[in-house]
Amino acid sequence: MATEISAGTPILKNDIKIKQGGSSQALIDCASGTVGGILQVLVGQRLQTQSTTNPIYKNMMDCVRQTREKEGLKGFYKGTLTPLVGIGACVSIQFVVLEAMKRHFAPNGEVLTNGQLYLAGAASGIANSIVSGPVEHIRTRLQVQTSANAGNGLYFRGPVDAIKKIYAQHGIAGIYKGQGITMAREFQGYGAYFLAYEWLVKKSMEHSGRQRSELPAWEVCLYGAASGYALWGTVYPLDAIKSKLQTDAFDPANRKYTGALDCARKTLAVEGMAGFFRGIGPCLLRAAPSNAATFLGFEAAMRLLSS
Repeated sequence: MATEISAGTPILKNDIKIKQGGSSQALIDCASGTVGGILQVLVGQRLQTQSTTNPIYKNMMDCVRQTREKEGLKGFYKGTLTPLVGIGACVSIQFVVLEAMKRHFAPNGEVLTNGQLYLAGAASGIANSIVSGPVEHIRTRLQVQTSANAGNGLYFRGPVDAIKKIYAQHGIAGIYKGQGITMAREFQGYGAYFLAYEWLVKKSMEHSGRQRSELPAWEVCLYGAASGYALWGTVYPLDAIKSKLQTDAFDPANRKYTGALDCARKTLAVEGMAGFFRGIGPCLLRAAPSNAATFLGFEAAMRLLSS
């Protein structure tokens, strides 16, 4: 039987044997998730939050052209330091909680039901939101800043400067702006994400007779890419609302939206259903390679660290 640990508690009983338990296993899960998160950022890196009445970019290619001409290569990585650090932490949290929940549901390696896999993924999403909420808030704030709307310089000089200024003026609530809708997105998104991956892995094992650790890299990448589509295909409207709320004014007198429901109602009234899917093209283009890289990095690191 295989002895490596891959991206999940065994789907088939005794397929994978956990060689270490407790804090040692959590450290392996954490380190492997960090590897997956770093690969996600490097593979994966403004259309969604631009103004609808005075848009800066016509489409994705126009965004690329203008960014390159006005800001050079560094423009494509504006706000990337935050996700590079933050997403590494986020993905490690996701996998640590996911694996812990799976071991809770199936301590002896029993077959996990689809419902258990969904709940395990959803729990990982809620835990992940503690970091992903502020990370995405700061990243989004930085990305919507342009020389056109910031005078002689950006209001925020970088992620650290943004955190300091927002916290000084609005406290921890300012840092966690839009956290409620972020948690809703993470619950559903990561429930669908990990369920899709595990279901595809299970079906492959059943049809091929291979152990989980024997899955080839191309298959891990394929299932990881499909999982990315499962995530964004079910939560993109929530993500659109989240981004609008996070870039809305801090001052209640200047806010466009009073909350998530008000944002959804006004978006529908002004933009129609298309308003909930603006920018989905670049998102889906990024989803396949970035999530393929995430699972490939996690699987490879887990097998290496557990050997």
